[in-house]
Amino acid sequence: MGSFRGILLNIILSIPAVMIAFTAQGYGKAFVADRLGDKTPRFQGRLTLNPVAHLDPIGFLMILLVGFGWTKPVETNPSAFKRGYKDSIKVAIAPPLANLIVGFLGAIIYVLFNKLFMWLPGSIFVVIAGMLGAIVTVNVGLAIFTLLPLPGLAGFDIFRAISPKNFYKYADKIYQYQLIILMLVIVLGRGILSMVSSYIINFFLYIVSFIFSFI
Repeated sequence: MGSFRGILLNIILSIPAVMIAFTAQGYGKAFVADRLGDKTPRFQGRLTLNPVAHLDPIGFLMILLVGFGWTKPVETNPSAFKRGYKDSIKVAIAPPLANLIVGFLGAIIYVLFNKLFMWLPGSIFVVIAGMLGAIVTVNVGLAIFTLLPLPGLAGFDIFRAISPKNFYKYADKIYQYQLIILMLVIVLGRGILSMVSSYIINFFLYIVSFIFSFI
């Protein structure tokens, strides 16, 4: 029972972090696409900080239950970009980059909180620290997963942008199996993804702790 309560508590504490991570990823891509000349995300209501606009129900549940998931795809029109495939690559990189930035900022807040608010009552301190830690963990995990060259993810968009145009017809066929592929990779590759994420999270925390070591 205690173990179940611990798992349930971790899931609850992760919900705000997931909302922040999804918003960073969806808005990040929409913002960059909009600045580069593609107004499609704006017209589809994706240029917003409202997390509901970027939420994919299945991806949301997956990231809460197993630590990795995906957001609602942001549709773009590559022909609207001013510099063709170069802009396509910038737009594709935006989501994971936004998550890494938020993850690093979260690490700063997490370290400062642990240094400056130790006086808080134990239960309150643990809850807030858990929520802040989840922001770091979820954002880094989502960034790593999004960089995989799988349909619906940024890594696939980057690969498609630098590939010959005849690859597009194969890409469209692969998209038919998008959900199955994503779930299989999460289930089978969760251990490796978690290990890579842990390295980056520990690196962020090490850098931030070193910077604020004088406190």
